[in-house]
Formats: sequence, structure tokens, C-alpha cells
Amino acid sequence: MTNFIFILADDLGYADLGCYGGRKPVSPNLDRMAARGVRFTQGYSNSPVCSPTRFGLITGRYQYRLRGAAEEPMTGRFRGSTEIGMPPGHPTLPSLLRDRGYHTALIGKWHLGYPPHFGPQKSGYDYHIGPLSGGVSYFSHVDRMGKHDLVKNGEPAHYDGHYLTDLLTDEAVDYLATRAGDRKPFLLSLHYTAPHWPWEPRAQGGPNAHVDTDIRHLDGGSVQVYGEMIKALDEGCGRVLQALDDLGLAEDTVVIFTSDNGGERFSDTWPLVGGKMDLTEGGIRVPYIVQWAGKLPQGEVCTQHCMTMDWTATLLDIAGVAPHPDYPLDGVSMLPVLRRPDQVFKRPMYWRMNYRSQQAVRDGDWKYLEVDGNRYLFDLSVDERERANLAQREPARLAAMQAQAAAWAGTFGPIPADARSELVYTEKDMPAR
Repeated sequence: MTNFIFILADDLGYADLGCYGGRKPVSPNLDRMAARGVRFTQGYSNSPVCSPTRFGLITGRYQYRLRGAAEEPMTGRFRGSTEIGMPPGHPTLPSLLRDRGYHTALIGKWHLGYPPHFGPQKSGYDYHIGPLSGGVSYFSHVDRMGKHDLVKNGEPAHYDGHYLTDLLTDEAVDYLATRAGDRKPFLLSLHYTAPHWPWEPRAQGGPNAHVDTDIRHLDGGSVQVYGEMIKALDEGCGRVLQALDDLGLAEDTVVIFTSDNGGERFSDTWPLVGGKMDLTEGGIRVPYIVQWAGKLPQGEVCTQHCMTMDWTATLLDIAGVAPHPDYPLDGVSMLPVLRRPDQVFKRPMYWRMNYRSQQAVRDGDWKYLEVDGNRYLFDLSVDERERANLAQREPARLAAMQAQAAAWAGTFGPIPADARSELVYTEKDMPAR
């Protein structure tokens, strides 16, 4: 049986890594992973914001099917909620694999609801260590409300002063060492918080009291600090990949690396426009790197269109595990193109956001986008930067894709009236990007 490691970065920009055109040498290990595997250039996240994408990943279905995913994103105000979170009765990637004999672990960020009603171990994970909320400080591990938010199997875990990116890496390497002596296959969801704010590099050395009072850190950070945070993330990924080699697990383990959404304040998305919270390309197009030693071609670049939930379908396909018949997947397996990266297939993709009344459809080279009632049409094969609006030149195509978006959205019903979009900053804090 095949093992799986799914590495999820947090708010990483499309062009932050060297192998995606990054302008800073911050990712030698992930660049090496791309050279040893398959790199996707037309991959997307299920949402341009954290927790909705994570609902799509864990279920393999469009997140709009679950009430909790209507929050953009979930915040600490839902502590104690009985409604806003990942329903324990819903089949998930870890629960489906666990039921077929896998050991399952989430090392890192959960962000899908708070105890006692929700949590990783209520949704299929045998083991968890990490934060339950969105962002936390890297040394004190406190959330936006100033509450300590690092738990291990549901209980508070105190590793004060231990840099969170390194802590999660240490835990992942230890977990692999434990699994190496066991014939039981495993799913390791390694969900880093890096390079999400606050802007705290490893060299800071310890907690910053000013940051801990408001971890949004609106008055801090820089491109250089952001790069150092990516370096720590990259080093962690390198240590995990090296552990697979050292433990003799590499040929039996599929490793996938991606981000939960597009980049934030200091990220690089060139040539794309926009970032987190936007359905322009910079908000939803993300890196995907897949390694499976000895099983996949090396150094291949694939233009297959895909999104987060497709990788849930892919892992289940590789494991030979069928989805629950009452919860059919919306994701599509990428296994055929992993084996033959040049054999791409048609894959329409859809998004909607409460924030700014956004909708988007990517169908082939064409993208329909609606923002604040404005409608746009782009040919991404020649205009990835979404600057040449073809809506007036191609009215028939615009109307057809608008109808396509409406028909898709109609299958989910309206966005709940009480759902909220939470902006970390506005133009009062910094100029528009």
C-alpha cells in the first residue's frame, strides 16, 4: 500500500518559489522536489482564503456544500459553536483512509472548527498536534484573541519559544520514524502556518510582546523577513523529504506540496494580479509539486487544470479507496496526468465568494470573472495578468459563461445571509495592491 504526505503552505504566493519564477533564492529543497517530480503550472486552490479551501481538501467536494465554509474565513468568534465547523459525521480523506487500514495524522493547522463539537480527531485523524485556529504567533503560539492555541490530541501543548515551523517539522520527522517500523500505511497531513503572518523569522529568537498583542502585525514585516519565513518552510520540507530517503520510504510515498490560497502582503504572484480574498489569478492560482520516487517521471511540467479537491480524489484513487456513496466527490483524480503529464484533459472549475460578490469560471483557456457586479472575460492563454477584458469583443461567450456560472452556483443555493467575510486589513491600513 502507498503512503501519502500532503504538505500545505499558508498564503504562499504563486511565484514565491524559485521553480515558479521566484526572484529570491529561498526554496532550494522544493525546487529540487520539482526537479525530481511533476510541477503543475495551472493549479488552483478551492478558495482564495484559508478555511474554505481546507473544507474542500478534507472532503474532496466543493466547500459550498457545508455551512462552515461560507465563512471567509472562520474566526475565533466561533469557539463553542455547534454549527460552524467540519461535521464529524461527514466522510473525509483521513476517515476514508483510516477505515481502510491507514494511520492518519495532522501535524499543523486545522482551522475547521473548535472543540468540543469539532476537531481533527472527530474527522478521521488518529493524531494531531498544531493550532486549531487560523494564524498564531510563531514563538508564543497565541491566536488573534491572545489565547494560547497549540494542542496535542485535544489537550493544550506548551512548547513556548520553539519556532512553530521547526516544531511542526520536528514532529513530522519523528512521525515518519515511528511509521517506518510499522507495516501500516499512513496519511500525514503536514499543514504549516508559514508564511502566514505574523512576520516572525526564526532569527528573531523568541517571542515579541508587541506582536503577541495583535498577531495581524500590520505595522511589521518586509520582503526580506517574508523570504526568511519561506526559507524555514523550505528547509522543513527538505528535512521531511530527506527522512523519507533515510528511512527507505520514498518509493512507497506520494508527496504533494501546495498552498491553501494565493499570496498575501509580501508575496510574489508575478505575472498574476491580486492575492488572498481575490478570484483574480493571484488569489487562487497556487504551486503544485508532486513527487513519487521511481513511480512518476522526473522534472516534468504539467499544464493540467486542477484544484485542491482534485488531490483528495487522486489520493483515494491511488489507495484504491472509493468515496462514500452518499457523498460523491466533486474532485477529479489527477493520477492519469501524473503518469503522463502531457496527456491533459478538460477540467472546468468554479468559484464564488461572498466578499465583493465574486464569481469565476475557468473553462479551457477562458475565464469568466465577476466582481462587484462588473463582468470580465479573459483569454488566459495570452493574458494571465487579466488586463485585457474581452467582454465587449466576445459578448456571446461572455453570456454563455455567465450562464454557466449561474447554473453551477444554483446547485448550492444562496450564500447564507449571516455568513461573514473577515478582512484583516483595508485601505485604511495600506494602499490597495
